[in-house]
Formats: sequence, structure tokens, C-alpha cells
Amino acid sequence: MTYINTKVYAGRSKDHMVLMNSSSGGAYTVLSDAFLENGDAVVSAVYNYQTHTTEFKMIHNKQDRDRACGSKYMQSIPGNIFREAYLWIKQHPDKKILFVGMGCQADGFRKYAELMEIRQNVCIVDIVCYGSPSPKLWREYTELLEQRYGGKISYLTFKDKRNGWRSPFAFVRVDGVEIPIGDYVRVFYNQCALRPSCYKCQYAAIDRKTDLTIGDFWHIEETIPDFYDENGCSLFLIHTNQGDALFEKIKGRLEYRVSNKEQCWQINLEMPTTVSEKRETFWADYRKKGIEFVMRKYGVPSLKARVKKKVSAIIKNIHILHIVLGGG
Repeated sequence: MTYINTKVYAGRSKDHMVLMNSSSGGAYTVLSDAFLENGDAVVSAVYNYQTHTTEFKMIHNKQDRDRACGSKYMQSIPGNIFREAYLWIKQHPDKKILFVGMGCQADGFRKYAELMEIRQNVCIVDIVCYGSPSPKLWREYTELLEQRYGGKISYLTFKDKRNGWRSPFAFVRVDGVEIPIGDYVRVFYNQCALRPSCYKCQYAAIDRKTDLTIGDFWHIEETIPDFYDENGCSLFLIHTNQGDALFEKIKGRLEYRVSNKEQCWQINLEMPTTVSEKRETFWADYRKKGIEFVMRKYGVPSLKARVKKKVSAIIKNIHILHIVLGGG
């Protein structure tokens, strides 16, 4: 595998439905289409509504691929997927696999593919990662919701775009009723619940050993304002000649723009998420008082955050009114 100086692109799917159903700009769907339409396979994480876990699966069609779309704010389980991928390649030596996972998972698969001498048959994509919380935390949270609302969760999304890409709405659906899960999202982002290894992640960097890295192109409204779209934009980091060839293959399906490392900067491309000073207290509370208590204590926005949100909304409304009244 030949490594190149990392190339940076901003991109979003030309297909509006793909864009709206994605977490950012539709990168995963566009990339996986290039493999599935050629009879190749995709390996990525799929949410299991029976066990409320996220598991890696071999995917061979777009219907199953669509089940793997969307951000998942919990640790995914590799299971035997490395072995399954190896056996599939041995049975289909003229085919390829697209592997999509977090940095640690993708680099683990890269090393395995090199060891088993199938690296030339796989294209490895990793995702810009904030960190992964305990799967048990999520499982107990879903059990709490199902008990509280008297039904089974049939749908989950962490990034519904009804309020735009920059203000995603997270909810589950229980018996057809939408239940917001903002408390869990706030716990995820408050830096208390991640695995200890996530705070020391060695993959939080722009230059990586995968073929491509994808994620949200945050702050694009500031760095490339004329390419901003309120419905989302993906970041593509190209690391190898194989990744470059894949991007050349898919770019006809994208609205895209050449970018650079300065424009695409975000904290988890430079360093891991920092540990919260409240982490020990959070886990002590969880062990002693359970999931419902920590969701109430740590999942409710602070007074300062609520005031800031209210002020921002007022300023936005004033600006809109100013435009409507002809103020420019």
C-alpha cells in the first residue's frame, strides 16, 4: 500500500434523499454504493433492535446497507467479522471489501488484513471519532425507556436533520411515538462516560494508516462559506493511492470541493477527547444509584447552557426580523 500526503475534500451526495437520510453529507452511502453495485461486499456496524447492541456485519445489498447508515453513540461489537471477511475474500478472490469503522477498529482490521495477505482486496475507511461509552450504559438506558413507555424501540437516530445538520435531533420510536433522547446525548458529550482508552486514543490525528477517513466537515460555514449546505457536508481525508482511486471513482456522485488541513480542523483530528473532572463522580453515582439517576443528574442542560440557548434563539429571531423588514 502506497501512502500519500493526505488530501482533503469537502463533499456531499448529489442525491437529496441520500443527503437527508445521512448523518452528514452521505459519504458512507456513496462509498458503499461503489462496492455493492460491483458485487463487492461492505463491512460496517448495524444496530440490533433485539439486543440493543451495535454489531459488525457483512453487507451485500443496499437494503442491508441502509440499516447501517447513521451515527451510533455506543461501542460496536466486532464479533467474528475479521474472520468472516477473510473467508469471504478467499471464496471470492476477484472481489473486494469496503471496511468502515472507528479508528481503532479500522486499524485493527488493517493489521489483520496485512497479516492474512488480503490487504490488496480491502479498502479501509475510518470515521472521525469522539469516543465510545460503555455498551452497558446504552443497553440499560434503552431498557429504562421501554419500561417507561411500555413498548419496544423500533427506530433510533442520533442525527435527524429536521432542524438542520448543525442542530440534530436524537430520538427513538416506541410504538410509533417519538421519544427524545437528548439526555443520553448530553451524557455522551459531557466527557464522563467514555471508555478509559478513548481519552488516550492514538488515532485522533489527520494523517492515518487507513485508506480514507470520513466524518462531518464541521465549521465549513466559516472556512468554505460558499460551499456550506444546511443539510450537511462530509469530510474526506485521503491517505493512500487506493483511497485516492476510490475517491476518483465516486466523485461524480458528489458535489465536492478541494480543501486543506487548516480548513477541516476539528479537535478530534488533533487530540483525543479530554477526560471530565466529573468522571469519577459520574461512575460512582451510576454504580450506586443507577441509570435513571445519572440521566437526571448529568443529562439535563445546566442553567448556563439553557440561558445561552435562549439568548442565541432571541438573537437569531431578531436577525430574521431585521431581514424581513428590509434591513439587509
